[in-house]
Formats: sequence, C-alpha cells, structure tokens
Amino acid sequence: MIPNNLGYNKPLFVLPFDHRSSFIKGLLQKEESQLLSEDRQFVKNQKKLIYQAFQKTIELGIPKEEAAILVDEEYGEEILKDASLHGFNILLTTEKTGQKEYTFQYGEDFGEHIKKHNPLFVKALIRYNPQDSDDSKKRQQQTLKILSDFCQSNSVKLLIEPLIHPTEDQLAQAGGDKEKYIDFQRPFLAAKLIEEIQDSGIEPDVWKLEGTKNRDGYERIVMAAQRNNRDNVNIVVLGGGQSREIVQEWIKTAAEVKGIIGFAVGRTVFWQPLLDLKEGRINKETAINQIADNFLNFYNLFKSKK
Repeated sequence: MIPNNLGYNKPLFVLPFDHRSSFIKGLLQKEESQLLSEDRQFVKNQKKLIYQAFQKTIELGIPKEEAAILVDEEYGEEILKDASLHGFNILLTTEKTGQKEYTFQYGEDFGEHIKKHNPLFVKALIRYNPQDSDDSKKRQQQTLKILSDFCQSNSVKLLIEPLIHPTEDQLAQAGGDKEKYIDFQRPFLAAKLIEEIQDSGIEPDVWKLEGTKNRDGYERIVMAAQRNNRDNVNIVVLGGGQSREIVQEWIKTAAEVKGIIGFAVGRTVFWQPLLDLKEGRINKETAINQIADNFLNFYNLFKSKK
C-alpha cells in the first residue's frame, strides 16, 4: 500500500559530498586500507571546506529551505552535527562505499545511525540495471525494502540514487556511442528500474537520477515515478561528475519538466577547486568561493528555466 505521506514537493538543491572511495583514490591516490590517521583527517578537512562553501551559497541567496547537503557519517559526523544545529536540510548516506550491490554501511545498526542524526532524507545509492540477474536484483530489493520500511515507520524521507551501467548489448544498440546511450536508452531503463523497485514494495519519496538532454526521457521517468497515485514523488538530477557544459545541458532540459524539483551536483561543483587547492594553485578562501559560485550558477540556471 502506498503511504499517505509519500513524496516531497518542495524545491530541492543538494550539494552532495558523501563520496569516500573517489576522495581517497582521486585526492590521495590510495586505497582505503592504506589510509593513515592524517589521511583520514585530510578527507574530513576537504569535506568541511565544501560545507563552508555550502553555507556561503545560503549567504549568497539560495533559500535555506531549498538547499541541502548530502554527506556521510564516517568522514562528516562533525558536519552533520553542525548542520543540525543550524537547521540545514540534511541528507544522510546509508550505503557502504564501493560495493557492487547495495549494502548497509553499519549493518543491522543502520537505524540507530539514522536516528542519531535525524536527517530529512536518507539516501541509498544502488548499481542496478533492469537486465541484471534476477538474483542480484532481488538481493538489492530485499535490503532496500528494509530501509524503506524503516523510513516509513520513522517519518524519514527516502531518496534512491540508481546508477545504470550499460551492458555490452545495450551499448552495442547505441552503436557504441555512450552519448546516445545516455540520451536515448538510459532514461527508459531508469523508468523500467523505477517500476521494478516500486513493485517490490519500496517507496522512495524522491529519485536522484542520472541526467539526459532528452526531454522525452525525463518525462518518461517522471511518469514512472508518479504512477499509480504516487503524485507527490519527484525527481532530482545528479551530475555524475560530468563536465560543467554537459551538466548545464542536463539541468536546462530538466528544469522545464514538471516533476523535476532540483538537482544534486557534487564533483562538477567542487572537484577542480579541491585539486587546485591540493596542488597549491589556489588558497582555501578561493577554493570555497569557487565551489560556492559553481553551485550558485547551477541553481540560477535551473531557476531561470522554471
């Protein structure tokens, strides 16, 4: 049965920096097993810098009630506590990083960690293709159902982020052209994925989905998300670490589609400033300003198309 309070209708613009493996490999060129205590502190400091940039975007004019951070507890616990004190919207990640199938970061204790931080949303990233094996899909559905049921019982919103990596056959159907796959196959695979997950009893309030330049693709996704009286379930578009130019095209198209309420763009916003800071090309204040400006520019672009 579909919950009475399912969905989220407010604008939602998320700065996600819950990345763990990509931070470690991309900034430190290490595996997690190789990390020293100073490495872990370095990662925490980078996340604090991004959080400072987020706060600056509020000062620069993004309404506090429309903005949100998405961060992990492992490296962002201090940020989560501070954000809660300041009344910022919090999205808390729940998945163990770098896994092929969705796995709880804290196992059976996942619920206690959610309650500790009282987020507006919890987020589950899954790697899921409708053409995956039935066994793999069923295992992920079973774990997600546990999370979905917890969220409904504890008045926490659920956001699911599916990443759909193409099979060899799917890529071949696009003539080996990844851009064609992104625009003309992936959105329709996403719609099928949404229906499969809904049919397994999992009820996210918002879907965080990979972008496209194909408006028909977005509309098909929204139709799937809102089918069967799920009228208040909506979409935010993720950036996927793509270039500024590609993400701009995705956002411009998305903003014109009813049912898409915002975006969640992280690496496209903060990655280059963090690299430049690490290499000594800019200072900390400049990095914060650049990250804030990048996020604000995407926000203004989305709003200009509404």
